Amino acid sequence: MKKRPMGADGTDVERRKSRRFPVVVPVEVSWRGPNGIALKEDGVARQVNEKGGFLKMSNYPPVGTRVTLANFLSAQTAEARVLAAPDSRPGVASGIVVELIVPNENFWGVDLQLKKTIIELENLEKALKQEEIDVRLVREYRDAIDRVCSITETLRQLRTSKPRVVDDDHGLFSVLAENRIRRAMSICMDLIADVDAGRIQQGSANVEELSTIIQRLQETLNRSSKVAALRIPQHGRGQRLM
Repeated sequence: MKKRPMGADGTDVERRKSRRFPVVVPVEVSWRGPNGIALKEDGVARQVNEKGGFLKMSNYPPVGTRVTLANFLSAQTAEARVLAAPDSRPGVASGIVVELIVPNENFWGVDLQLKKTIIELENLEKALKQEEIDVRLVREYRDAIDRVCSITETLRQLRTSKPRVVDDDHGLFSVLAENRIRRAMSICMDLIADVDAGRIQQGSANVEELSTIIQRLQETLNRSSKVAALRIPQHGRGQRLM
């Protein structure tokens, strides 16, 4: 068995050249057994890049086996070979490491693309901080990243939930709505600061439109509160005296 290279301190040297990104992508792994029998096993891709990744699965083929991967979410397939398994490399447990025959980051679907985008945004945020950009601009950027992360997590849950349940979808979108409320409150506080600092031109078309929208929102909230109050059981009303 080929051993992994060791550093001067005796620790394993990482041979991987491309960074892997955490995802949750259900896959089917199929291969031929020793007697030519077709075998299949469901797994979940957890750490991937365009060259391959780690698949969590209970039963797995031996190292060197050529396998066919099927992405349950996108229905795409790809050929790969097994590079490592729990019995072949320290640190590999509950799954296998595979290498795609033809590198293709699109095989893993939007999960990988979103993860890479978030990492790039976070790296840009660090660069902005190092350049001593105005802290208010950095905060705006941070808020944008948080929004992307929130939507990404909701998208992942929607895509991986099987079977799809309407009530579950409603709960996920309710979480997004709560995030919008928090974001709206933060924006309102920023707008108050902008008005006090004279950064907003009074009487402009944008200000008038914003005022109209705020009034509509207030009216909608009032109606919603009245409807909710009517739905609350009124204990004691209409009960007969004993």
